Amino acid sequence: MKLGKLPSSRLLAFVAAIALSTPVWAITGVQVGPSGKTYASAEVQCALNPITGMAPMVQAGLYNPKKSASATVSLNGDAVATVTFLSPDSTVWLANGTNTVVVAPDKRTADSYSFDATSTQTVNSCIPDTVGMGNYVSGSFEYTANNKSYATVTPGCALNPRTGQAQKYVHLFDNGTYLLNVSVNNVPLTQLSTLRKSTPVFLAAGWNVITAANAALSTDYYVRNGGDGTCPLP
Repeated sequence: MKLGKLPSSRLLAFVAAIALSTPVWAITGVQVGPSGKTYASAEVQCALNPITGMAPMVQAGLYNPKKSASATVSLNGDAVATVTFLSPDSTVWLANGTNTVVVAPDKRTADSYSFDATSTQTVNSCIPDTVGMGNYVSGSFEYTANNKSYATVTPGCALNPRTGQAQKYVHLFDNGTYLLNVSVNNVPLTQLSTLRKSTPVFLAAGWNVITAANAALSTDYYVRNGGDGTCPLP
């Protein structure tokens, strides 16, 4: 499109109009809606749902709101939250498949955002397909394809000193002389090496994802269900 010799003020207005015609992807990892009043995450994220465990989600809400602003956030046609100046955004947990998140600041304005959280192999898109990755069970342990680590299959129950509650747990082992950075549900836990060959990993409610990363060379994945997040001590 040829702009011609527009005055600077008109040129800026013209550029702004184009920017508001479609969602704008920002460098901060969010997208601003066509109205300029709302925003949503740039892409699907994985976070710990307090009931179901690791699950796909996005943040959505008001963008630079005025003190009187409010909006309704909907997921696939159902209202899930109301956001305001004091609480301008909300976590939206996505269903398996294609999702539409709408943020409506008034009756005439409704910005729509689409997210694909499709998973055909696992319960949701944040749970890795460990069988497809080559994990296998031998006796009481699950091993990864590269055999750098292994974990107990059946969780035990013990008092978690961090929470003061009895929770299910599994033991994760270094299967060699590797330096493994261990995380659970994207939160760093500890490091395994020749100095420390194993660690207990306590499980939150629902689905948990345990990883053991050997620097940038490889990452081992394990999936365990923590039930309701508690367990009876033996």
